[in-house]
Amino acid sequence: MSKKNPSPNTQTADDVVSHKPALSEKTYQTELRKLHIELVKMQRWVQEHGLKVCIIFEGRDGAGKGGTIKALTERVSPRTFRVVALPAPTDREKTQMYLQRYVAHLPAAGEVVIFDRSWYNRAGVERVMGFCTPEQSEAFLHGAPQFEKAIIDSGIILLKYWLEVTPEEQERRLRDRIDDGRKTWKLSPMDILSFNRWDDYTTARDDMFKYTDTEFSPWFIAHSEDKKRVRLNVLSHILAHVPYEDLPQEKVKLPKRKIKVRSNTEHPLRIVPEKF
Repeated sequence: MSKKNPSPNTQTADDVVSHKPALSEKTYQTELRKLHIELVKMQRWVQEHGLKVCIIFEGRDGAGKGGTIKALTERVSPRTFRVVALPAPTDREKTQMYLQRYVAHLPAAGEVVIFDRSWYNRAGVERVMGFCTPEQSEAFLHGAPQFEKAIIDSGIILLKYWLEVTPEEQERRLRDRIDDGRKTWKLSPMDILSFNRWDDYTTARDDMFKYTDTEFSPWFIAHSEDKKRVRLNVLSHILAHVPYEDLPQEKVKLPKRKIKVRSNTEHPLRIVPEKF
């Protein structure tokens, strides 16, 4: 298998960290609204022309994948933008060909499928935590480009994003999950076990890039120290890499309606208490 030639940019994923000042909430919401409008336009184009789009989000625990996916999907239809976050494989799935359960979730015409972690589990957590053998991980790295070439040849637009975070920011976010009752569900036992494996994950990440960052299916690296910036940057990047146009549509006009005087219902109603 041929590997991609090194890019003229010799910086590593760890080198580039933005030192721009934090975005204000007002600026963030203004720019996010513009991107959401464009995503709705893209959605209509995808539906109208039967595009098939697959977007993969990978990264360390606490890198901001969930927040970025939420920003991507919160103003579009879940029937078009479908998020796939698979649990650990069942005993039956463990006996299948590794990629088998992922193939079933690939997009059909008119769909955008977003993987919150993907088949690259085998190159990351499974390898680092010993859930697969070194031979299985190596076989995956050699075979993944062929699998992705087949995906792209079938007409699917495939985008792969790696969200990179520093160890200091990762630790801050993981501690925040412990202390914030709204976020405790995000902290899994695997997060704790993985906490002291930073260097192992770095090695696994770099091997993954070495074998699977190809000309036809490249990895795009987004530094996520600033959650607001990374969300805006990734959404902008997606819009730039999925071809679409603003389809004309008739302006909606609500018709006049007549409402008769309503009588009180005879059925006893259970009213939600107004505590607020």
